[in-house]
Amino acid sequence: MENRYDIAIIGSGPAGLEAAINCKIRNKNIIIFGREDLSNKLIKAPKVDNYLGFHGITGKELKDKFQKHIDDMGIEIVYERINNVYAMGEYFALMVDEKTYEASSVILATGMEYTKPLKGEEEFLGKGVGYCATCDAPLYKNKIVTIIGYNKEAEEEANYVNELTANLYYIPMYRGEYNLDKSIKVIKDKPVEISGDKKANKLILNNSQIETDGIFVLKDSVSPAQLVPGLEMESSHIKVDREMKTNIKGCFAAGDCVGKPYQYIKSAGEGQVAALSSVSYLDNKDRLNK
Repeated sequence: MENRYDIAIIGSGPAGLEAAINCKIRNKNIIIFGREDLSNKLIKAPKVDNYLGFHGITGKELKDKFQKHIDDMGIEIVYERINNVYAMGEYFALMVDEKTYEASSVILATGMEYTKPLKGEEEFLGKGVGYCATCDAPLYKNKIVTIIGYNKEAEEEANYVNELTANLYYIPMYRGEYNLDKSIKVIKDKPVEISGDKKANKLILNNSQIETDGIFVLKDSVSPAQLVPGLEMESSHIKVDREMKTNIKGCFAAGDCVGKPYQYIKSAGEGQVAALSSVSYLDNKDRLNK
């Protein structure tokens, strides 16, 4: 089936890449979603002294070595943002804008870079609040929509949504020039709270309020609990056992998203364990189905 894989890996830091390498070695059909720079945290590291075999290396140099390794193995990263992951029983559905990928197992290696949700954001998620503007834009045709953009990529979604709405407000959470349609109203104020009754209908900012029919919060990444409904968390981290299993059958996690210490070599080790556990899960599943 097109867009159906054995294992989907979300995240291209040390945990995600190590998981991808080990899944590929074991002949699994994989897809890995991540960033062009692999890991924003890694490339900013001035010096790495505790990664075995690479003493005194910069984060950028270590990133280049990671890149060469996956290139040599023919592992390609898909630069698409996963908005939601749904456990469907025998497989997982991974939502990307208007496209869906399917995988028999999922490894979460999302790191800890996600933004803290606004007050009311989680309460109204799916009730006037969403994370994929291009997915849900048709629901707001000729209505008032507000987009909170945390990166430049959000501008493309805003321009698309603007073609359908009566009014579009855009709140940039970053600095720089904006490549937005002239009819989009840019609000330079800090969002504080999303409010409403049964459905979100108001965005409260530091110095103003916006009455709106829908709110899209476009971030670099969202918390794992928002990404995967039903995922069990523990002190803002994904709860896993020694085999990197989560509470959802077939879903594994590794790296910073499962807890401290936030160390590259620790993340890579957990990525390997998650890969081996995922492979074992699929192999056992195949044996039972024969």
